[in-house]
Amino acid sequence: MERELIVKWIIKEDKTPLVLTLLAEMAAKSQAEPGNLLYAAYQSETSPNEIILHERYASEAALEAHKNSVYYQSIVAEKIIPHLLTRELVFVKKIL
Repeated sequence: MERELIVKWIIKEDKTPLVLTLLAEMAAKSQAEPGNLLYAAYQSETSPNEIILHERYASEAALEAHKNSVYYQSIVAEKIIPHLLTRELVFVKKIL
């Protein structure tokens, strides 16, 4: 069963350029994963420190492989999360 989620980050204002650079690297690696079906990032037009990620994986196992990958741990867990004010994850399912 596919797993889909929306992630919302609010970045510390002075860290936005750094996080955006790291996010580009993370997106490229994530999009190359065999179980990744979608990895899209959006920046708010009114609040540049607000980032929305839309991710879809082929299965729960593919999502777990993503979260446990060396590059996720290195880039997101170690380098991005410390620069966030907030981080929200919402698992969603398509209804229309």
